[in-house]
Amino acid sequence: MSKTERVTEAPWLAARDRSVITILLVATFVVILNETALNVALTSVMTDLHVDERTVQWLTTAFMLTMAVVIPITGWLLERIPTRAAFILAMSLFTAGTLVCAVAPTFALVLAGRIVQASGTAIMMPLLMTTIMQLVPPAHRGAVMGNISLVISVAPALGPTLAGVVLQFSSWRGVFALMVPIGLAMLIGGALRIANVNEPVRVPLDVLSIPLTVLGFGGLVYGLSLIGDTGAPAAELATVFSIAIAALIAFLWRQLLLARSDRALLDLRAFRHGAFTISVVVMALAMMALFGTIIMLPLLLQRALHLPALSVGLILLPGGLLMGVLGPIVGRLYDRVGARPLMLPASVLVAGVFWVLSTIAPDTQWWLVLVCHMAMSASFAFMFTPLFTIALGSLPRQLYTHGSAIVGTVQQLAGALGTAVFVTVFATQSEARRQTGAGVEASLLYGSHLAFIGAGAVWLLAIVAIAFLRTPEPEAEASHGTERDLD
Repeated sequence: MSKTERVTEAPWLAARDRSVITILLVATFVVILNETALNVALTSVMTDLHVDERTVQWLTTAFMLTMAVVIPITGWLLERIPTRAAFILAMSLFTAGTLVCAVAPTFALVLAGRIVQASGTAIMMPLLMTTIMQLVPPAHRGAVMGNISLVISVAPALGPTLAGVVLQFSSWRGVFALMVPIGLAMLIGGALRIANVNEPVRVPLDVLSIPLTVLGFGGLVYGLSLIGDTGAPAAELATVFSIAIAALIAFLWRQLLLARSDRALLDLRAFRHGAFTISVVVMALAMMALFGTIIMLPLLLQRALHLPALSVGLILLPGGLLMGVLGPIVGRLYDRVGARPLMLPASVLVAGVFWVLSTIAPDTQWWLVLVCHMAMSASFAFMFTPLFTIALGSLPRQLYTHGSAIVGTVQQLAGALGTAVFVTVFATQSEARRQTGAGVEASLLYGSHLAFIGAGAVWLLAIVAIAFLRTPEPEAEASHGTERDLD
């Protein structure tokens, strides 16, 4: 029985609610699949549109920037508009942006299309999480949240593979052209079948918070992307981070003031709930580890072990698929045994994987890297579903939308931070080693060893935090949504 069928046949959900969740799950899978599909086509874009590497990377960087800016606003947006309207807005933006990318004659228009795409993607994930929290009984949330783990792990893993197949028969535009009819079908089907399951509230929009969001979250992601760029001037990096941090402090201070009158764009009172705070911290560390490893392994395998790109893609694909397959299974286990019996062993295994990866040598066999990546992916599968469920399940109902927006924002920032830190340590230490006269391969391996050892040391904090994490009691959560965090 497929994952979607398990949701569709759930006896504890009304038929209308099952339909809404199923449509949102499929739509979210589609928009996240698109997020990584372009990565393998960047070289073709460079050749066709006559741009260099630094320019073409903006198709990825701008997508991340837009997600970081829009997701904090979704807390207000999802309170303000009905479920169907939010879905139509998200899929309309995604489909329109995809169409622009498919037919755009210039790089600037392709970039504009990616920004519009990202705006729709940024709305979809918080909409899915908020809707599940509103509709699914607490005792069954783990099983349904497991489907979110499937979406956020399998879709990114399949994206590059799907794009690679398309590129065998078409140009990079074919990657977008394939998504247009799928997005249009989801838009029409959802508009006809999705029911409004929330109760919109007329929440005023604080106009000043929006530019602070752009400068704060957007500037932070942009600054992190510059860290890994050896061509970025130090003065530019310092300026970007100074502006971003100042705007972020101003944004946080303003949200705390607005929360007193329930007018915050992003309600930070969610952090008063200890289980939510701990879950978000662990989730941030996990996303840093996941994204850092994903960016590091291809660099290491191709440049130090000289494996072809196709082999690297095939080595990393099983891990992403395994994480998705395990998501729903872990969700059902969570509903039965809680979080810590699943998360603690998995977190210790991640630390072990970091240690093994820090010992990679020129004669390391490819299958060892495959096993390590699959072990890490399986471990994260045992952590992400409980983390999503605990984080939002520990909040009162009125904070669901803001909690979903915070989780989405943290994912984007942590992913960017993990990528920047791993690449920076890898690049700087490899270069330092090369200056001593070491060979290229030996220098690259040395840099990767320090990056993985450092990641393992930081990961110890996640293991300690997980030891104190407590599963919210379903009965109390359903009636009050009060804080239950530490044993």
